[in-house]
Amino acid sequence: MLDELRDLQVFYINIGGGEPMIRRDFFEILEHSGKNGIGVKFSTNGAFIDAEKARRLAAMDYLDIQISLDGTDAATNDAVRGEGSYATAIRAMDNLKAAGFGQFKISVVVTRHNVDQLDEFKALADSYGAQLRITRLRPAGRGADTWNELHPTNAQQRQIYDWLLAHGENVLTGDSFFHLNAFGESLPGLNLCGAGRVVCLIDPIGDVYACPFVIHDTFKAGNVLETGGFTHVWRESDLFTELREPQSAGACASCGAFDACQGGCMAAKFFTGLPLDGPDPECVGGDGEILLASVPVALTPRPSMDHSKPPRHKVNA
Repeated sequence: MLDELRDLQVFYINIGGGEPMIRRDFFEILEHSGKNGIGVKFSTNGAFIDAEKARRLAAMDYLDIQISLDGTDAATNDAVRGEGSYATAIRAMDNLKAAGFGQFKISVVVTRHNVDQLDEFKALADSYGAQLRITRLRPAGRGADTWNELHPTNAQQRQIYDWLLAHGENVLTGDSFFHLNAFGESLPGLNLCGAGRVVCLIDPIGDVYACPFVIHDTFKAGNVLETGGFTHVWRESDLFTELREPQSAGACASCGAFDACQGGCMAAKFFTGLPLDGPDPECVGGDGEILLASVPVALTPRPSMDHSKPPRHKVNA
């Protein structure tokens, strides 16, 4: 798979999980990627980054490590990630810094409970010589069960926008917040949905999805084990061809902010039951919130099976 990605001139891959470092061949994957000139980014809770592994990671090239945090204190973080997870992350960051890893990332999913800690997250990252990366909470994966309770309020969306205007040049966001451009000035970062255009997801059994947040049969483009492999899926699949075409504004056609926000996040719309050619559920004009009120929770799509976890087999007594 890595050799095929090299031939396609893929310049980096992002290894997700679960916890990616639990794989026995994890370091082999990193080493083989590096030899092929493919950078690797991976997110981790830090549980497996002891002093020895930190030194091993620091000796590698083309490597980007993201330590996941949901709060700048144990109470806020552990309420989401579990007791002791804050201390685990801090210990991993201490080990990486001591090993001279360089500029690792602190990765934060912004919620209504930690949005007031953005300055503290930035200060924490600066104290380690790290870079802060903040991302949007999407109603996919575990987020599907907690989105209603955790996604930022309308007022907090404005708070995030104002903070990113002030700090965004020094903070990574990927394609998380382009829906906020409707407030006015465009934010730094990727201001479009990259699904099927610049990113996709290959799951543990080889299924290829348009992006990591739309693991659902509707957005499955193929499988790398089929004839032609990943190359055929990426270049020829009907789904990716469609996603690369100019998208209709649909219900947002009359909105003057459409060119700025592009209708928002496809995954956020899909998993909250909203039409793909309609407003984002967190539309800053409030249109998404109005539509959400009419969508029965029982009718919202659910993510497909998570193949990162082994299936449970019934045991007969």
